[in-house]
Amino acid sequence: MAEQKQSWMRGRWVKWALGGAGVAVLLFLTFAPSPMLVDTGAITQGAMEVTVTAEGRTRIHDIYAVSAPVSGRVLRITHDAGDQVIANETIVAIFEPVEPGFLDERTMAQAKARLSQADARVVRARAERQYAAKEYDRVSGMELGRTVTQKNVDLARSNRDTTEAAYQAALAERRAAQAALIAPKGSNRTSKKGEAGCCVTLTSPIDGQILRIVEKSERVMSAGTAIMEIGQPDLLEVVVDLLSQDAVKVRAGAKAYIENWGGDTPIIARVRLVEPSGFTKISALGVEEQRVNVILDLANAADGWQGLQDAYRVEPRIVVWRSPDAVQVPLSALFRHGNDRAVFVYDNGEARLQIVEIGQRNRDFGEVLAGLSTDDRVILHPSEDVQDGSTVTTR
Repeated sequence: MAEQKQSWMRGRWVKWALGGAGVAVLLFLTFAPSPMLVDTGAITQGAMEVTVTAEGRTRIHDIYAVSAPVSGRVLRITHDAGDQVIANETIVAIFEPVEPGFLDERTMAQAKARLSQADARVVRARAERQYAAKEYDRVSGMELGRTVTQKNVDLARSNRDTTEAAYQAALAERRAAQAALIAPKGSNRTSKKGEAGCCVTLTSPIDGQILRIVEKSERVMSAGTAIMEIGQPDLLEVVVDLLSQDAVKVRAGAKAYIENWGGDTPIIARVRLVEPSGFTKISALGVEEQRVNVILDLANAADGWQGLQDAYRVEPRIVVWRSPDAVQVPLSALFRHGNDRAVFVYDNGEARLQIVEIGQRNRDFGEVLAGLSTDDRVILHPSEDVQDGSTVTTR
């Protein structure tokens, strides 16, 4: 009987012990902090590039502007933008030169007065020329050394030549005054449109394509007025204006990627020129910026950028630094720790603070100079709750 009672008591204590242990475990699981869910990323090693990006535009390398050679009426342009033209064959514009304007009464009176003045100068110059010629003949006929010196002879000869030149100049002025009185005679014009001698024809200076027509309608224009622009679309380049502090990092021959141009893949380009002179540009926020034009040549074949034409918007990325085997950490893992850069390394469910030294950086990664190896994994976008030694688990 006593043994049965002791056995019952031991079983009861065992049940109480197991129940207490279960409650303790339940309380621990209830109130113990649960591991924080985090995202992790690997430390990689491989090729890394640092680029500068800015908005750019395409342009044809050599654009030829066709302009009016003389003042006149340009006939309506029959071509359209995009038409192909052949050098020295395709007629791109036809001009009717403007006839000289008629002289009004006031202009006519002024011209006649200038002619009368020119006639008077001729008469005076002729008289002076005749007198100088006779004086030279008289002096040169005298006995040298007795009645006349060599200096007198030289002066007479000089005076004769000077008055002869003045007489010729007076004749030229009179001819100019006479020409001003010549008025156009429209009734004597025999040439008409389509006839030889009527018009001035302009042909294309190069084989290429009409890019833009400035004035398509028929109208009167002065000499030098632009009519159209012609270029060769296959000779395309990209102009990008960089901030001066970015431009100093760019070198001729550097690789570039042309993105957001409308195609499926980036276009490869090379820097041909960093212009030596900058310019001031006002930003969208009204801030003055010093910018520099950088010229890129497209390296892809023309079929690789089909559809890209003159003055199209593009976004170039120019490579300013490259390493073939850089150790890289995602930028989203970096944060400030005092004056240093740091990351949280994922170490078997625990977050471990690690100070790192970073070199070059691009949009996604930073170059690791010290503090991490390719065997490490780091916590991405660590929140303020993650501390050194915190219990974490991956999502």
